[in-house]
Amino acid sequence: MKYDEHPADLEKRNLRRELLSLRRALTPEERTEAGAALAVHALRLPELATARTVAAYVSMGTEPGTAELLEALRRRGTRVLLPVLLPDDDLDWGAYTGPGSLAAVRHGGRMELAEPTGPRLGPDAVAAADVVLLPGLAVDGRGMRLGRGGGSYDRVLARLERAGARPALVVLLYDTEVVARVPAEAHDHPVHAVVTPTGVRRFARP
Repeated sequence: MKYDEHPADLEKRNLRRELLSLRRALTPEERTEAGAALAVHALRLPELATARTVAAYVSMGTEPGTAELLEALRRRGTRVLLPVLLPDDDLDWGAYTGPGSLAAVRHGGRMELAEPTGPRLGPDAVAAADVVLLPGLAVDGRGMRLGRGGGSYDRVLARLERAGARPALVVLLYDTEVVARVPAEAHDHPVHAVVTPTGVRRFARP
């Protein structure tokens, strides 16, 4: 452990390593099936049924697939916002208007992301969302979410809080990623629900 590292940081790093290993063990067929099932359950959420604007994301790598969910929301007439990664790891936003509105963008030597090609709406655009769909690696019974550690969505959640916005926060995960405990720190925000391929679990909303 680094001298100035918080114990929760070490716990988070170890848990991330374990969960990412489990994700890598999934076959492409298992990931495709999980994404389709997850979309079915997510679309039944009353919050998504009535949402005018949803901030979502394009899944990457071994994450549960979001392609079907994004298309279903668009066909419903829901305005879907997708993130654009900025050089400082903050997120800008753009509108999703179909698969053709996405382009692969390489961010240095780190990763390639599918991002919207239309006008940039600014980091504060997320405050207009009725629902924010969050990526993650785990969630516990308190609704505490474990992210990948980049801090992008910590900034999003802090921005929502500063704006006084209270969208429904929903994390999309595999069933095995609903765990007993996620290491949490004072700045971490609980989510309101988790959607997995087998259903939805809700948490108390403060």
